[in-house]
Amino acid sequence: MVNQIKKPNCCAFILFLALTMFSFTNTFAQKDTLVLKNKDKIIGDIKEMNKGVLTFETDYSDSDFKISWKDVVIVHSQQMYLMTLSDGRRINSTLQTKPGDSTNVSLAHHGETINVPINDVVYIKAIEQGFLSRLDASLSIGFNFAKTNNLTQFSILSNLAYTADKWGATASYNSVRSNQDDVDETHRTDASIGGKYFLKRDWFSLVNIDFLSNDEQLLKLRTSTQGGIGKYFVHSNRVYFATGTGLAWTNENYIDPTLSTQNSLEAFLSLELNMFDYDDISLYSKFVVYPSLTQKDRVRTDLNINVKYDLPLDFFIQLGLTHNFDSQPAEGAARTDYVFQTTFGWELD
Repeated sequence: MVNQIKKPNCCAFILFLALTMFSFTNTFAQKDTLVLKNKDKIIGDIKEMNKGVLTFETDYSDSDFKISWKDVVIVHSQQMYLMTLSDGRRINSTLQTKPGDSTNVSLAHHGETINVPINDVVYIKAIEQGFLSRLDASLSIGFNFAKTNNLTQFSILSNLAYTADKWGATASYNSVRSNQDDVDETHRTDASIGGKYFLKRDWFSLVNIDFLSNDEQLLKLRTSTQGGIGKYFVHSNRVYFATGTGLAWTNENYIDPTLSTQNSLEAFLSLELNMFDYDDISLYSKFVVYPSLTQKDRVRTDLNINVKYDLPLDFFIQLGLTHNFDSQPAEGAARTDYVFQTTFGWELD
């Protein structure tokens, strides 16, 4: 009896060939390529560039690389990105260095290719990434205890930001609570939520709501709803500097029940400075002045300064100062209040 040689199954062979080719294609698929000033060449995926720091993912490392954007001399990618330029333009485009000129990158904008200096690109985000990739968040906590009078103090600083193609939203919550023997508990809480819609030439419209509860100024709750327009005067990979102006409607409720609720219309002018990519140190500061339009000679000011020192694994130490001034506070309340906070925290980038 002659043994018959079985012919290979044609369908199985085609499937095997297709999977092999797919695997081969994936292995050699186009990746993003970077060349750095020190001549190192890295292949992987650009995830984001924000505040002068490029986040780059590779197949051979479990951790993402953090690369200073100013150290990149050549970049090549066929992915689509949302990019912001230093003049305020927001572009959806691929990203690659202009051939023969490492100081410029070529971008597609409104159906044409434009060349811009690589240092004018101040923000990059892969647009196919999901919600979490556009989210930045940080939370830091501080705790102090002194044996004298059993003094305890708890503080929290938190921030949340989301960036879409044409708009951005932010929120914050900060609180300090102190307790000691024979003294009533004191607390101070401020919070805000707001948004910006980005316009041409680094202009933006803004809406913001601020909240403040403050024992020192006898405020049970102050709510200030603001609307206006602003502009970035400096928008680089190391510094953001912006100003804004508009109107604010302010409602004030007091701890003392004998004090009546106040409503007032105010103008506002804000200055905002954000400095980063200075080694591991960053600074954020915002100053707002509110001249009242309905209460004669009344002026309020709010000042926030936060200095952050980055630690490994996205941890950080932060020192914060918040200062409030009111030229016409409620009867029995202080004109000024301020708080220093030293906290330890973690951030999501």
